[in-house]
Amino acid sequence: MTTTKAAQKRAEAKEQYNAFLAGCPSRQLLDRISDKWVVLVLCALGGDDNPGQPGAAHADTPKAMRYSEISRLLAGVSQKMLTQTLRSLEQDGLLTRTVTPTVPVTVSYELTDLGLSLHHMTRGLRNWAQTHMAEVLANRENYASRTS
Repeated sequence: MTTTKAAQKRAEAKEQYNAFLAGCPSRQLLDRISDKWVVLVLCALGGDDNPGQPGAAHADTPKAMRYSEISRLLAGVSQKMLTQTLRSLEQDGLLTRTVTPTVPVTVSYELTDLGLSLHHMTRGLRNWAQTHMAEVLANRENYASRTS
């Protein structure tokens, strides 16, 4: 149980967080959650497992997934990067890691309430990127032709 003094200190610190200041710890959190693998892991665990269709039917059904399922879904992620990403998300309280003593041992990952709240935002970011990618590519091509 937290004391009033500890809760008061947290409330005061929360008021002082300002990501525009160099020393603010929220900058570290922004750095972490803006990573593409973090966004994709959150979307995968949030049930957005149909990457070709924004807002797919599974989008509101968070689910527990095994490491191998996440790895298969996130094409191109290395084992090292996925492991680091999952550990950092667990450290921040955005997902839970559950070990089931079976043969072999089963490990699954699932979003916490905090992770689910962030997933709602990252889903929109992923959907925006998928929806507007053709336009961005056209703009890049236009820019390259103007500057070369």
